[in-house]
Amino acid sequence: MEPQTSVRTSLQLGIYKIIDPFVKLLIKVGLTPNAVTSIGFILNVGVAAIFIIGAEDGNRGDFSYVGWAGGLILFAGLFDMLDGQVARLGNMKSVFGALYDSVLDRYSELIMFLGICYYLVAHHYFLSSIFAFIALIGSMMVSYVRARAEGLGVDSKGGLMQRPERVITIGVCAIACGIGSSYLGGDYKLYVPGIKWHVFETMSIFTFPITILAVLTNLTAAKRLVNARKALSERGE
Repeated sequence: MEPQTSVRTSLQLGIYKIIDPFVKLLIKVGLTPNAVTSIGFILNVGVAAIFIIGAEDGNRGDFSYVGWAGGLILFAGLFDMLDGQVARLGNMKSVFGALYDSVLDRYSELIMFLGICYYLVAHHYFLSSIFAFIALIGSMMVSYVRARAEGLGVDSKGGLMQRPERVITIGVCAIACGIGSSYLGGDYKLYVPGIKWHVFETMSIFTFPITILAVLTNLTAAKRLVNARKALSERGE
């Protein structure tokens, strides 16, 4: 087992211990795994709505919408873990449930990025909106490569930017941007002598990590593709 996978598994088990009492409560009130998955999807629609409202009603230096959207991203991401635990602890696993979870996860991520791109374009962060779209492409391909490989009977997991890491990165950085704007101001810019353009601004707290995400998600997809090719070659295919 790779060190990265071992650390990720340990953190996941630790989180499960924390959320299991809440999971048992959800089971007790009669929520099914599919219902929990649906709630997570609806919350992500809410994330997109906050970004779109911020694009239409907010001004370029008002990052409160970004901060609130970040908080909802993390809350919605919690339901990604809850639905699986509800299925396991409630003995409600099903093949369709696994499919439903995967499909709504993809829709949730697409809708979240729709809101982000809409916000960035509306407030004239054009270059950042391109990187957000590239991050969306990478995020989808990380999942697609794994699904396609598994369809061929090959296990192709791992990588730096799986869905939980993506959700946490975007959510935390969005919150940090919202809070940071209260201290730096919405129009803060950092210039370096000899460079014509600013190298940092308040919005960079949110957009720099998205740029890194754009790179790492596509690298993760490429790594999974290479691993799948290796496994298929070992099978003589």
